[in-house]
Amino acid sequence: MLVTGANGFIGSALCAALQAAGNRVRRAVRGTQPGASDAFPVGEIGPGTDWAAALAGMQCVVHLAARTHVLPETADDSLAEYHRINVEGTRRLAQQAAQEGVRRLVFLSSIKVNGESTTERPFTEDDPPHPEDAYGISKWEAEQALHRMSEETRLEMVILRPPLVYGPGIKGNFLRLLRYVARGVPLPLGVIRNQRSLVYVGNLAGAIIKALDAPQAAGRTYLVSDGEDVSTPDLVRGLALALGVTARLPALPLAALGFGATLAGKRAEFARLSGSLQVDSSRIRRELDWQPRYSLTQGLTETARWYRGGGGRP
Repeated sequence: MLVTGANGFIGSALCAALQAAGNRVRRAVRGTQPGASDAFPVGEIGPGTDWAAALAGMQCVVHLAARTHVLPETADDSLAEYHRINVEGTRRLAQQAAQEGVRRLVFLSSIKVNGESTTERPFTEDDPPHPEDAYGISKWEAEQALHRMSEETRLEMVILRPPLVYGPGIKGNFLRLLRYVARGVPLPLGVIRNQRSLVYVGNLAGAIIKALDAPQAAGRTYLVSDGEDVSTPDLVRGLALALGVTARLPALPLAALGFGATLAGKRAEFARLSGSLQVDSSRIRRELDWQPRYSLTQGLTETARWYRGGGGRP
């Protein structure tokens, strides 16, 4: 099977899991990799990408490659750039996959298609999409393009929408939080009482493998999570325990934290730290008999072990 974005955080874990299960994996990568016989360079992803050589003889494709959050943003028109790569690039891959006789394409979307936060109950697959940023909008548009392609061809589609994915190799805000906790930086978040869903990268890899094989998954969309929602302070405590350090969580008033975040231009980051985002992953558990292999504690332990071993150090 072909895996796009194979050298990334999720792709590396997925390829390892697929190979451990005895699958033959072909990795679609951006540039040439001397000595890597399973790597197929495809260049820049977009409406003109030629996937034919990489797709030849493949029965299944997992499409992970995407333009994710770019900070600081460098594109003059970020929405257009997200559309070019995440929508038109995905459409192009699906078109050529159908032409090459590929049976199934599993597309990694995002919970951002549902929205940025929850209040009274977790998100489900039946909720109306409400993407708010360019990335979420592009993922929703890509999903719609794939459904149309599936209706016009024999190519089966399965869509997975994960929340925050964590584990060894993580980058971005989660790695930043990990560094703060490891260094004993006081994080004035003790008053926060939110709930957020996460998914460990090993659990997500297991869900993708289930989606590749299950006949009943064709045409379905699934939300995926560890099933152990956690508050931001409890996440910090869990990371501290895994790292063998003390969690430092002074409790400042929420209004003061929000005001300070606004002054610092970090309002969106504060909203993610203080707000809730929960997903209901019961559909994939019920329909595909999928269960997370790793608990939250095990996932944080593996992430901390990677970090202590030198991963993610600046």
